Amino acid sequence: MFIIDLALKNTPSMLSVQRKTLEDAKAVYQQILDALRNGNPTLLEITCEQQPEKTIGVLVSEISAVQMSEKSSTGAASGKAPGFFAISSAE
Repeated sequence: MFIIDLALKNTPSMLSVQRKTLEDAKAVYQQILDALRNGNPTLLEITCEQQPEKTIGVLVSEISAVQMSEKSSTGAASGKAPGFFAISSAE
């Protein structure tokens, strides 16, 4: 399973959708990059394969970053939060 995360401007939370295959994930990732480069369409609607009833509609102008990653069972087991940044509490 592959996850495509969207970071939005002035919003601390992430929007995520999932794809079953790498090819499908790359296609969604490329669709988002193309929309960011061209500003067209102005509204991007993406569905999630893991939860078919989940649909995200987002203004392209509000996307600040996009990330594609492979979902692994070790990330959740280690307590590592998904997303762009990891916060370290080491002193």
